[in-house]
Amino acid sequence: MEPGNQTGMSYFFLMRLTHDLTMEPLIFGLFLFTYLVTILGNLLIIVTVISDSHLQTPMYLFLSKLSFTDICLSTTTVPNMLKNIYTQDQSISYTGCLTQACFVLNFAVLESCVLAAMAYDRYAAICHPLNYTVIMNQHFCGILILLSLVISIANSLLQCLMVLRLSFCTNVALPLFFCELAQVIKLACSDTLINYILIYLATFIFGGIPVSGIIFSYTRIVSSVLKISTLRGRYKAFSTCGSHFLVVSLFYGAAVGVYVCSAITVSPQITTVSYMMYTVLPQMLNPFIYSLRNRDMKKALGKITTKLSCLL
Repeated sequence: MEPGNQTGMSYFFLMRLTHDLTMEPLIFGLFLFTYLVTILGNLLIIVTVISDSHLQTPMYLFLSKLSFTDICLSTTTVPNMLKNIYTQDQSISYTGCLTQACFVLNFAVLESCVLAAMAYDRYAAICHPLNYTVIMNQHFCGILILLSLVISIANSLLQCLMVLRLSFCTNVALPLFFCELAQVIKLACSDTLINYILIYLATFIFGGIPVSGIIFSYTRIVSSVLKISTLRGRYKAFSTCGSHFLVVSLFYGAAVGVYVCSAITVSPQITTVSYMMYTVLPQMLNPFIYSLRNRDMKKALGKITTKLSCLL
């Protein structure tokens, strides 16, 4: 069959999470609960950082941006999946699929950049404590956030605009519960060499550079902490970056899991589970990691809880 142009194709079809209809209400409830926890948890982090004057520091500024990114990434994928389960309709329009893929890529890259900025912030705080306020000044933090936004938006727009040149056959079934750019490109009938070159180049730049920055930051942090003579001093220094290290491990660990599963398995179910671990789990757990391990966040959350209880 001759491949058709993309403008003549109206829909993609997403994979069902289960073919057992009796399991769908359970899956719907599970993901609805996960989504609500993600939204409420990250919103609470944002509100806490904004409302508490003691948290108006670069570390918590980046944390609020991370929470905002987590909300956006979850909202890009989970509500549409819930709609598909509820309506028993796995179709998504061509425009909707490409838009979703663009936003997923945008927020994934943005999260990677924000995590790298947070790692640099911890490096400056631990390795250069006397010059921390000079290094991480308000102007520089604003530049880091703006640069992260520009990079993520420019990359996602370029990648998705390049998909518009592709033609697709009648086989438009995606092996995922959301539209992911690489999976969409796999369905194309036309030449995808340029698209894959762009994907690998973007992965190397926007994945490799932030990871390299994080590794460099933590290498210097560990080196500086080991020079501290007292055990209490070492513990205090490590505790300031423990939450960030857990979040980084969770995010990039899930990303590596997606890559490994995609490379070594042809099972759509395993691939879907790996993508869930990447796009759902870290975003839900990040607020708990920071609120449970960070003393300042605990105090600020306690103040907000007290105020809310008094109002009620």
